[in-house]
Amino acid sequence: MHRGWKALPVAAALLAAACGTGAGGSGGTASAGPQSGPAQSGQASADAATIALFLPESKTTRYEAFDRPLFEAKVKALCAGCKVLYGNADQDAAKQQQQVEAALTQGADVLVLDAVDAAAVAPLVNQAKQRKIPVIAYDRLISGIGYDYYVSFNNVRVGEMQGQALLDALTAKGAAGKGRIVMIHGSPTDPSSADYKKGAHNVLDGKVEIGREFDTPDWSPDKAQQQMEQAITALGRDSIVGVLSANDGMAGGAIAAMKRAGYKELPPITGQDAELAAVQRILTGEQHMTVYLDIRAEAEKSAELAVALARGQGPAAPAKVNNGTADIPAFLLDPIPVTKDKVKDTIVKDGFYKVADLCTPEVKDACAKAGIQ
Repeated sequence: MHRGWKALPVAAALLAAACGTGAGGSGGTASAGPQSGPAQSGQASADAATIALFLPESKTTRYEAFDRPLFEAKVKALCAGCKVLYGNADQDAAKQQQQVEAALTQGADVLVLDAVDAAAVAPLVNQAKQRKIPVIAYDRLISGIGYDYYVSFNNVRVGEMQGQALLDALTAKGAAGKGRIVMIHGSPTDPSSADYKKGAHNVLDGKVEIGREFDTPDWSPDKAQQQMEQAITALGRDSIVGVLSANDGMAGGAIAAMKRAGYKELPPITGQDAELAAVQRILTGEQHMTVYLDIRAEAEKSAELAVALARGQGPAAPAKVNNGTADIPAFLLDPIPVTKDKVKDTIVKDGFYKVADLCTPEVKDACAKAGIQ
């Protein structure tokens, strides 16, 4: 059973977000509110505040295509006079540091930070705290320091869903307990990666043989392709029965490696983020599943919190997540596993992609078979 907020339908998730109530994804209790904020320092008014949004990279298409525009639109809807400063670090921790410091210099009243390196940004958060500027950790948990809010998904559950989907696919093919799997995890500097990995191992350990396992710097599809090529060389093409990939971009890299190696039939492979290319691969049978994250709910909840903090308000959070130093008030949304038979009733139903964009000529027949017209 899913824990935390329901990501579908979107309207329900947003209604729950607006109410600031719900079951905590980590089983925590409600928070009394933020640790800091412009209410104490008088830095922002209700009608004019500067909110800074920092995203980690652009190789994963969600950040520029969804997170940024959804966040900015929600801020605009809630506070017409508010200004959004934006920075994308292109997976460069030093660049993100410069962006955050520049925003502080420019008078940012609230920071919403998706960290490239979750430990390295602690001094930046400390700088903000010293200026009584509230901080929201967006999507990735920042470690080593306390701050106001964390907004993300139940990341261990994501890994469990990926592991279970892979195990189910192997069982259906009669391949469970036969051959070996390859596990391609995300960036070691992203604490979410450790959660995804933990969840996958929770399901798969003792039930499959893991032939090769990789952590992938920068979540790079190119590096994932190289890792998959290494695994094929080391294990042999015919011995690999499945691939656990932590996201869709890396799944694309692994699939490219397998095609290059001459696979006539691709083994089941997992993903995450519901990237357009990945959903098309799922429909055509090249990728087994993805994990659909309701990015709209995540971005809009973060925008709501940022505007509230700029106005000196501190909505109660339904959960707390310990980052190794402090219990962080948290809003955790539920991920949704999506296989071919679920695309229509999740991603398409939500309008995450237009049918015309999804069902291109190369995918049209597969869309029709899936009931997507």
